Formats: sequence, structure tokens, C-alpha cells
Amino acid sequence: MPEQAQIATLLIALGLLFLAGLAADWIGRRTRLPRVTLLLACGLIVGRPGLNLVPPEAQALYDFLSVTALTMVAFLLGSSLTRDTLARHGRAILLISLSMVVVCALVVTGGLWLLGLPVQAALLLGAIATATDPAATQDAIRQSGAEGPFVDRLRGIVAIDDAWGLIAFSLAAVLALALTGTTGTNQLARAAWEIGGALALGLAIGWPAAILTGRVQEGEPLLVEALGVTFLTAGIAIWAGVSFLLAGMTAGAVVANVARHHDRAFHEIEHIQWPFMLLFFILAGASLELDQLRQAGLIGAGYIAARLAGRVLGGWFGASLARTSRRERRWYGVALLPQAGVAVGMALVAARDFPELGGLILTVTVGTTVAFELIGPALTLIALRRTAR
Repeated sequence: MPEQAQIATLLIALGLLFLAGLAADWIGRRTRLPRVTLLLACGLIVGRPGLNLVPPEAQALYDFLSVTALTMVAFLLGSSLTRDTLARHGRAILLISLSMVVVCALVVTGGLWLLGLPVQAALLLGAIATATDPAATQDAIRQSGAEGPFVDRLRGIVAIDDAWGLIAFSLAAVLALALTGTTGTNQLARAAWEIGGALALGLAIGWPAAILTGRVQEGEPLLVEALGVTFLTAGIAIWAGVSFLLAGMTAGAVVANVARHHDRAFHEIEHIQWPFMLLFFILAGASLELDQLRQAGLIGAGYIAARLAGRVLGGWFGASLARTSRRERRWYGVALLPQAGVAVGMALVAARDFPELGGLILTVTVGTTVAFELIGPALTLIALRRTAR
């Protein structure tokens, strides 16, 4: 196809996807349906699982959009970790997030082992189950308009949840390798670099950004600043092989706590992230493979049930330790059920390091991710509405 025709196809496709996303957003605002689920469903209809109308030129943008959108979400979540928020909710955020990861990993591992999976596969899938989808959770919070202690804690938990998940996955991989008689030292080193390097990168970018940004007049220059810092953080993180989510979260937290010359650092990202998020969710839906959900079968159903039980139980236990409001305790796990890219990334690493288990782990992870991405945002909205003050 000539170059001009490819450009025309891409522009037409993007225009139609934006309009389809706008329609889904409109429906979501006037109903109790989560926008994320509507956008994913839209992608399912127009993508490979449905009518297969998304051209390859548009589908090729998915990786770029996912990294960009998720880094923006990470900045916003990190910016919620201010001194005031941590002083009021830091203990609860730490206890709930840690409890949820530990309990979820144990419940899923035990449940899958009882279903007959090899202990190595059960360990790895138990660790993968701890991952969440910060983008879907953040959008549900925005759509609900909810505020208060529950929302503040939820944002904090989402911000650090994947860091705990990466640690849990690394430990599970080391234990699984030990059970096969193989040393797992490189797994711990890789996890240390991915987490420690991301924190160092976020600090290295966030500190000067906190000092230098917001010095020009409000408006377009600040949008350019936000985009520049977002792209720089994501690009260096990918190049260095560290977590761009943790790097973005750290940079956002540093800017929010260090910058004192403007009221709310990087709130401009809120003004520009939605077009990226809209295309990201539609193309994510277009990329989903429903066949994987069917192929997961009984093991996939067991994983879904165990992860649901583990998240709810872990959230309740951590919230009880933190002595939060009784009516909030049972809803933390429900609000944090969406699962997406981080889980799939862990599964790909597991498939590489454990080739004999790779097919099983990828099938279960990808298949159940479809389910959690479709039902998770709805449950997050329910949790937010039930805890609203």
C-alpha cells in the first residue's frame, strides 16, 4: 500500500476510534457502566475478536499508547503520595497493600496446587495474581467522582501495589527454581535492578522537574513540560530495563512533595491523558483473545475464584490491622481486582524462565486477564459507591 494511503487509513481509523470512544464515554457518564469496560467491549467488537476492522497501522500504536498512558497514570498516582496523605493514611496503605499481596499469593498458590497444578506453576501464578491494573482503577475513581479516606488509601495502595507484586514474583521464581534444583540468584538481582533502578530514575527526573517546571506562564508550555517529563521517564526506564510504572510513580511523588511554587504539580497530565487512555483501552480490547479465556478452562476458573477470595480476604485483614472504618474493610480487595499488563509481563518472564510451564502460565494469565479487565472496573465502581460518604 502506498505511503499516502497508509497515512490516510491510519488517520481515518484513529478518527473513528476517537468517536467510538467518545460514544462509550457518553454512555458511561449516563449509566452505572464503567467506561473502561465499555471501551474494552468497543475494542472487542471492532478488533480481532469481532469485526476485525482495526487496521494494522492503528494496532501498531498499542505498545506506544500503553506505555504513555500508564506512565501518566503512574505520575498521577505518585502525586497522590504527598506528605499529608502519608501522614494520615501511610500506615493503612502499607498494611493493606502488603496484606493483600501476601494473602492473595498464598490463597491462589494453595488453590491451584489443590487443583493439581505442579507446585512451581502454582507459585508463579500465585505471584502473578498480586498484580493490578492502575489505569482501570484510576479511571473508575475519576468516573465515580468519589472522595474521602477510602479513595486516598486506594490511590496509595495502587501506587505501591505493583512494587510488592514484583518482589513477590521474584521470590516465587527463586523458590520455583530452587525446587527444580537451579539457583535463582539472577532473579533477585533482576528484581533489585528493576525496582531500585526505577526508584533512582524517578528521583533523578522528579527532583529537577520539581524545581524547574511551572516557572513559565500557565497554559500550553506546562502541557509541553508534562509531556516532556512523561516521555523522558518512560523512554529512559525502558532503555534501562527498569519499571516505567515505578519510575513514573516515584517522579510524581517527588514533584508533588518538593515543588512549592505551584499549587498542584503536573495536574496538566489530567488534561491530556484521556485521549491516550481512550485509544489504549480500545486497542487493548481489540487485542484481547477470547479463545484464551475458553482455553484456560477449569484452572482459569479456579484462578479467578482464588484471586477474588485472596484479594477480598487480604484487603479485609490489612484494613482490620490498620483499624479503618468497618464498612470499608471488605471493599478494598473488591476495588483492586482489575488486572492487565503487569500480570502479562510477569507471565512472559515466567514462560521464558520455565519453558516447560510457559504455555500453561500464559494461557491462564492472558485468559483470566480478559475476565478481570471486563468485570474488574464494574466491581471497583461498586466498591467506590458503597464506601462513599
